[in-house]
Amino acid sequence: MALQRRGNVKNSDSKAIEKKIKRANAQRQTFTWRGFITVLLLLTGIGAAVIWLYMSLTDDVTETLVFRREVLAEPRLFLVQCSEDYENYKRFPGCTPKKCGRAVIDSVVTKEEAQALKRLAERGLSLGGSDGGASILDLHSGALSMGKKFVNIYRYFSDQIREVFTEEDFTVYRDVRGRIQRVIAETFGLDSSQMYLTKPTFFSRINSTSAKTTHDEYWHPHIDKVTYGSFDYTSLLYLTDYGVDFGGGRFIFMDPNSNRTVEPRAGRVSFFSSGSENLHRVEKVVWGTRYAITVSFTCDPDHAIADPTLP
Repeated sequence: MALQRRGNVKNSDSKAIEKKIKRANAQRQTFTWRGFITVLLLLTGIGAAVIWLYMSLTDDVTETLVFRREVLAEPRLFLVQCSEDYENYKRFPGCTPKKCGRAVIDSVVTKEEAQALKRLAERGLSLGGSDGGASILDLHSGALSMGKKFVNIYRYFSDQIREVFTEEDFTVYRDVRGRIQRVIAETFGLDSSQMYLTKPTFFSRINSTSAKTTHDEYWHPHIDKVTYGSFDYTSLLYLTDYGVDFGGGRFIFMDPNSNRTVEPRAGRVSFFSSGSENLHRVEKVVWGTRYAITVSFTCDPDHAIADPTLP
C-alpha cells in the first residue's frame, strides 16, 4: 500500500511539473509575440518619422499640375503673386505682368503640326548637335550646336539650307508662334499687339548623354527674367511625349513648399510669366530624346526680333 501511495505521489508531481512547463512555454510565446509586435510598431513609427522628415525637408516633393494623359481644351491656369522683378524695368501698359502665373493648354497646336516641327528640328540638328546631352537650333539667329561650340547654320551650310528646310516649314513655325502669342495674351488679359517675340527663341533636343560643357547643363534652377532681362512671358511647345519618347525631362516649377510639375505631351503649350514667381528647372532626361521649342516674349519693342525667313 505504501508503494502504491508513493507511485501516486510521483504521478501527481510529474503532472504538476508538466503543467508548469506548458505554462512557462505559453508565457514565453506570449512575451515573444508581444516583443515582436512592440519592435514592429517601433520600427513603423521610426519609418513614418523618417518619411515625414524627408517630406518636410526635401525640395523634391512634387505635385503634378498636368499629366501627360490629360488633354486640355482650355488653358488650365495657376495664379501666383507677381514678383518685384518687373519693377526694375520700364513698364509697358497692356503688357507688363500684373497678373502672374503659369498655364497649360493642348488645343493651340495640333499633333500633326507638332510632328512637322519635330521633323524640322531633326533635319536641322542632324547637321550638327552637341557632344553633350543638350542641343539647340535657333531659326532666328541661325545658332546651331556643333560639338562643344555653336555655328551659324545659314552660313555654315549655305549651299544646303534649302535642301534641309522649306518655305512650308517656316510658315508652320510662324503660324504656331502667332497662336501661342494670342493664347498668352487672352489668358493673362494682355494686348497681343503690345507683345513682341524676343531672343532666345529656339528648338531644343535633350537626351541622356552626359554634359561636356556648361551649355549641356540644362537642369539647373533659373529665373528667365533674371537670366534674360528682356523676357516677360515664356512659353514651351512640346514636340514629344513624356513616358513614351523619353523618361525624365519634366518641367518643374520650384515653389517655396513643393515642386509643381508639367508632364510634356506632343502639341502641349506651357506658358508663364517670366519673373521670380516662376523659378523653374528641367528634370534630367534619363532615356530617349525630348524635343521642345522655347518661344519667348517681351513687352519692350527695343528687344523685339522678327520671325525667321528662309534665306
